[in-house]
Amino acid sequence: MFTKILIANRGEIACRVAATARRMGIRTVAVYSEADAGAKHVAVCDEAVCIGPAAAKESYLRAEKLIEVALATGAQAIHPGYGFLSENAEFAKACAEKGLVFIGPPASAIDAMGSKSAAKALMEKAGVPLVPGYHGDQQDTAFLNAQADAIGYPVLLKASAGGGGKGMRVVEKSADFADALASCKREAINSFGDDKVLVEKYLQRPRHIEIQVFADTHGNCVYLFERDCSVQRRHQKVIEEAPAPGMTAERRQAMGEAAVAAARAVGYVGAGTVEFIANQEGSFYFMEMNTRLQVEHPVTEMITGTDLVEWQLRVAAGEQLPAQQAALQINGHAIEARIYAENPEKGFLPSIGTLKYLRTPEAVEFSLGQGNEPAAFRIDSGVREGDTISPFYDPMIAKMIVWGKDRTEALARMRQALAQYRIVGLHTNIAFLSRLMHSAPFTQADLDTGLIERHHDSLFPAAVPPTAAVLALAVAGLLQNEQQAGSDPWQSSHGWRMNLPLIRTLNFSEEEQQIAVSLQYGAGGAHQLQAGDTKCAMQIRQAQAGQIQLSLDAHTISGEVIWDGEKVHVFTGGQHTELHYHDPLAHAGDAEAEGGRLTAPMPGKIVAVMTEKGRAVKKGEPLLIMEAMKMEHTISAPHDGEIAEILYAVGDQVSEGAQLLAFAQTH
Repeated sequence: MFTKILIANRGEIACRVAATARRMGIRTVAVYSEADAGAKHVAVCDEAVCIGPAAAKESYLRAEKLIEVALATGAQAIHPGYGFLSENAEFAKACAEKGLVFIGPPASAIDAMGSKSAAKALMEKAGVPLVPGYHGDQQDTAFLNAQADAIGYPVLLKASAGGGGKGMRVVEKSADFADALASCKREAINSFGDDKVLVEKYLQRPRHIEIQVFADTHGNCVYLFERDCSVQRRHQKVIEEAPAPGMTAERRQAMGEAAVAAARAVGYVGAGTVEFIANQEGSFYFMEMNTRLQVEHPVTEMITGTDLVEWQLRVAAGEQLPAQQAALQINGHAIEARIYAENPEKGFLPSIGTLKYLRTPEAVEFSLGQGNEPAAFRIDSGVREGDTISPFYDPMIAKMIVWGKDRTEALARMRQALAQYRIVGLHTNIAFLSRLMHSAPFTQADLDTGLIERHHDSLFPAAVPPTAAVLALAVAGLLQNEQQAGSDPWQSSHGWRMNLPLIRTLNFSEEEQQIAVSLQYGAGGAHQLQAGDTKCAMQIRQAQAGQIQLSLDAHTISGEVIWDGEKVHVFTGGQHTELHYHDPLAHAGDAEAEGGRLTAPMPGKIVAVMTEKGRAVKKGEPLLIMEAMKMEHTISAPHDGEIAEILYAVGDQVSEGAQLLAFAQTH
């Protein structure tokens, strides 16, 4: 077994590998970019070495530097995690040439599965079912358009060297093909350095089911059952669960054996995932093989009682698989939710900022639990309170994994966990995940890759005014803040007056909605609260460190109130409401920024300008395309108007909030 390994990654996977290695008595070396100097994975490893600037191509993607650090620190092996160089055959070869063990499959297997088109040709020979499509080398636009016409619409364009949902486009009709292909190729070349694409029939209401496989150097290969990853947004997974709901024993065996056949066809070694697209009636087709550990591997660990990272280390060290197929069994049900710094209400745009406040459910970290029953709650995370989510890397904050004796119990635990997850400082998808967990289609396991889009209206309901309970907690939080200000009589929250009672008007806002709350002070803290037509008696029972309990008429309300500057975050009843408090003495004369401008929703690069100065445009017309975090985002006209000025050109880097162009509205 190894005595020291280098972890060539960052975030939660680096922390996870370090935790398993420590348990096995293996020392770890972390690498980090200048942006990650204070990162959690740096702190949890035994040694750490800076490898370059923030940009991944100047740090985490520098294969020669990683190998240099491994040799200098005496590491015997390199664990690539997932992402970055984990599926890079040249990196695996370079490790071998320097006498380092690459903790992953042989370079030949990565090469074989690295091209989606070549892999499908190989799978066809191995008898693995394939989706109808074109997987060849001819990339002429007219030729590919003709192939799509022959296959029949809708079709799916996919970057041949892609992964993670990048470089994918659904095309509904022939007239849209050329533009979609150009966009797909741009994203593919920027993400993978290869703009080759393949064209496949786009299945209606398909499920995304993947099989975890594992092979050693002694000829053993097993499958550790399936994961359902159907719930996706922008072709990227949101929720994963194991086992797949509704899976029959016969189909599980058929898919498992097909996955093993795929692994054996390329001489696979280590952890891998064979991904299938499945129809509702049960037929399934090979999509691709990910030659690495997957982000969603914890749900497999929870239902099988295995540590897949430990398996990786043992197999890489030349040992046989810790278990054979007959010994593997499914125990219970596990669900994983990816907690992301992103804004679902704005097309899931990544959110950049600092984790100013972070509280999670009571959960184990990188643990499978004890005995036959796994831990009910598990969190895999690579960040801590105070850390920054930067524009340089994937904006995942954590993976929340729950286990239950069955899907019903696991689902209840996930709802509970999300209600206890509290983050202040940036946008997250927690509220969206909670709505998803409570939605009828997910509850009833009516799953397919279009679930979120099809149920958009219920998953993204219209905003409703804050409840009286939320406003009362916000007011109580304000009074608590004023009380803590000290002995300054002007900050006193007692509200004592010699004659008439004190009545204050407290102004809040939520998004565009202005909210005025009237607070009438009463003796002994028995206040009266009015918001709109709602009047109620409010008595603060307890208020300490943001934890507040109060009575509102005959009801007892509990919650947590966190202040971030002039923003007040209220957590109660499993809901998070963000309000802005308007201090009457602060920002006097402030006004909103002038109209007639379109700004960057996040830091990124301009990759296409689709209009020109003086041009008249219609509402919704695409104006330019930004690339951020290797994903393209189209900036469209908010209304009819005329382009007064274009302020950036293709290739320019822009910061969040930067004005992109001047826009004159036409009436």
